[in-house]
Amino acid sequence: MNIGTVIQSGIKEIGAHWFRSALTMFGVICGVASLVTMASFVKGKENLLRESLAQTGGLEKITLESEDDLPDYQKHLEGEAKGVTLKDVYALQNGAPLVHTVTPIVNKRYPRVSRRGKGTRVSSLLGTWPSAVELLEHEIEHGRMFNMMEDHLGNNVCVIGTEVRNSLFGEYDEQGQPINPVGEKILINYLPFTIVGMFKEYMSDEDRKKKNEAIARGETISRRNPFSRFRGGDRNARRTQYIYYQKNSTVMVPLNTLVSKLDSSYETGSAMDRKLSEVTMKIHDVSLMSPSLQQVRNVVMRTHKGLEDFEFETQEEFADDINLAIHNERVSGMFIAGICLLVGGIGIVNIMLSSISERVREIGIRKSIGATTLDIFTQIITESVVLAMAGGILGLIVSPILVNTLAGFAEDTTPPVMTSMAMMVAFGFSVLTGSLAGLFPAIKAAKLDPIQALRYD
Repeated sequence: MNIGTVIQSGIKEIGAHWFRSALTMFGVICGVASLVTMASFVKGKENLLRESLAQTGGLEKITLESEDDLPDYQKHLEGEAKGVTLKDVYALQNGAPLVHTVTPIVNKRYPRVSRRGKGTRVSSLLGTWPSAVELLEHEIEHGRMFNMMEDHLGNNVCVIGTEVRNSLFGEYDEQGQPINPVGEKILINYLPFTIVGMFKEYMSDEDRKKKNEAIARGETISRRNPFSRFRGGDRNARRTQYIYYQKNSTVMVPLNTLVSKLDSSYETGSAMDRKLSEVTMKIHDVSLMSPSLQQVRNVVMRTHKGLEDFEFETQEEFADDINLAIHNERVSGMFIAGICLLVGGIGIVNIMLSSISERVREIGIRKSIGATTLDIFTQIITESVVLAMAGGILGLIVSPILVNTLAGFAEDTTPPVMTSMAMMVAFGFSVLTGSLAGLFPAIKAAKLDPIQALRYD
């Protein structure tokens, strides 16, 4: 039997009963459209979360922090615990070849930064080394990063984020150009500092696109409460938005400047014994995470004389949270789409059984003049697949409209990203639905006795 003729026959059958066929295809259309829509929103969220993971240093980053709660067998040594110090930094640089860019950080939370009567509290004041730019995935947009000589001398220089610039200087000048604050002076906890650099503005690709479009239209970018964007939504989405805000609201100064001039809690004495907020580093390869952590642990255990007054933090937990959230959303979305496709499949079974009832004599005549059981089976199941494919194609046509409509109603939702893979999978499921739905009617038609079929009225 010519498969092209069978497909043409199926299309004619759909056209002959177009309204009934349209109702039957509605479930398939909804299933395909909902599957593509779900995949688009999940992909958009996945891209945003993985972008935020990269913005915090990626899976290669390891953070070494102080731990005040010693193990039970070391409780009696709590008085000797010093936590993470500069001594650990130099020890790791010399004795842990599996890690690189070992950088000390002292983090002062929410210090006051001011200029000419304008003031704000930034998310983080980091005392660190110049290598923190690479380690924390920062990029300098204007000026430069301070250098190790300025750290050694304890110079009052700083590099700021765009949120700090916006709060103290404004974002645009009178000509509508972004303000470059390099060379200006600001007060950090009432001490004067010279701005030597400014980081680029961090935001998602979609937010940047919206901002550029608004600027092109000549619209004023409203500055809202930065913390209002972290309310509502799921935990990962809030965390992602906060990562961008935190990077934009960061001020970096030389480590020696911070500990000697901005932090009264540091005691005088050997700088090597000064306690750090953390020591951050990167591994050369994610596959070497376990041996790298073990190597770092061995080095730090020697510098701490066996005291376990430290702990590790990696990005694996964040990555696991991302994978779990994406998996859960995909499962729930596919469940909803599956129900729609099931309804569509039931509709196809119903219309094919009705079609067989109307064509019993036709099937009897075909069998009597030589059509085989396989011919009849192939015709019915092909018509079922054609019906499902038509619904799948219409579903793909409807999908972009549905995605854009939902995205328009929920502007704060992560922008969806439609992919060809999602569309192919959805269409494949529609074809599979048609194939399975057509099995029972096809078998029933193929088993019809030609004599009984010719007698059917």
